[in-house]
Amino acid sequence: MSDYQHFITELANAHRKATDCPPPKEVVQFFDNLLDLLFPQFSESRYTDETSVELRIDELKKELRLLLAKNTECMKSQEEGVVDEIFSEFPGIRSQLLLDIEAIYLGDPAAKSREEVIRSYPGFYAISAHRIAHFLLTLGIKLIPRIISENAHRRSGIDIHPGAEIGNHFCIDHGTGIVIGETTVIGERVKIYQGVTLGGLSVKKEDARKKRHPTIEDNVVLYAGATILGGDTVIGEGSIIGGNVWLTKSVPPGSKIYYQAKMTNTKGEGETDTITFK
Repeated sequence: MSDYQHFITELANAHRKATDCPPPKEVVQFFDNLLDLLFPQFSESRYTDETSVELRIDELKKELRLLLAKNTECMKSQEEGVVDEIFSEFPGIRSQLLLDIEAIYLGDPAAKSREEVIRSYPGFYAISAHRIAHFLLTLGIKLIPRIISENAHRRSGIDIHPGAEIGNHFCIDHGTGIVIGETTVIGERVKIYQGVTLGGLSVKKEDARKKRHPTIEDNVVLYAGATILGGDTVIGEGSIIGGNVWLTKSVPPGSKIYYQAKMTNTKGEGETDTITFK
C-alpha cells in the first residue's frame, strides 16, 4: 500500500469513528439569530408584535433541537424538555446583559448611546456570548458553549472561557487581547481594559479540575496589560490594578497596585531632571 493510499484509509477510519457533533457554522448562526431577537439594535429584522416574537422563538427552538440532536457526546443534549428549560432562562440572561450594556455605556466616555454599545462594541458581543455559553455549560451541555465562546474570541479579540463565573454590571473597555481563564471568578461592577490576563500559574493536565485562575471581587478596576495569575490569588473588593502590573499573590480590599516609572532628562553637563510618573 502506498503512503498516499494509507493516508486515504486513515482518513476513512477517522471519519467512521468520529462522534457526531454540531457544525460550528450552525452553532454560530444560532447564537447570532438569538442575539438578533434579544436585541433588535443588533439585527436587521423586526418582530413588532407578540405573535411574530413567539413564532421566531419557536423557530429558534427548532434550530437548537437540531444542534442538540447532533451533539451526541453530551447526554444532557438528548434529555426531554431541555430546549424549553434553556429558553425559560433567556429573560433573565437578557436582563443581565442590559446591566452589562449600562456598565459599558457609563464606563466609557466615548460611548454616545446604549444603542452604539449594542451595535458596535466588541465587549458587548463577547459578554453576550459568554452569558449564553456559560449558562449552557452549567446545564451540562458540552462543546456548543466552547464553539460560541471561540467564535466571540475570533470576532472580538476577547477570550473568555465559558466556565468563568462573571457577576452583574460587567464592563469591558476596548477589550482586545483580554484572556479570562476557565476557573476565574469575577464579582459585580468590575471593569477590565484591553490586554488583561486572568490566567493560571500551572498548565499541567492533572490540575485541570483545580481552581487555577484568580478571583476578582466586586468594584475592581483592572487597567490595560495587567496580568493576574493563580487560583489562590484574590483581588480584594474596590481595588485598582494599574497597567502592566504582574500579580501572583492576593491583595487586600481597597488596594492600589501600580508601577512607578522614572525618566531622567539630561539638560546639560552635570545637570539632570528626574520626572516621576504616578
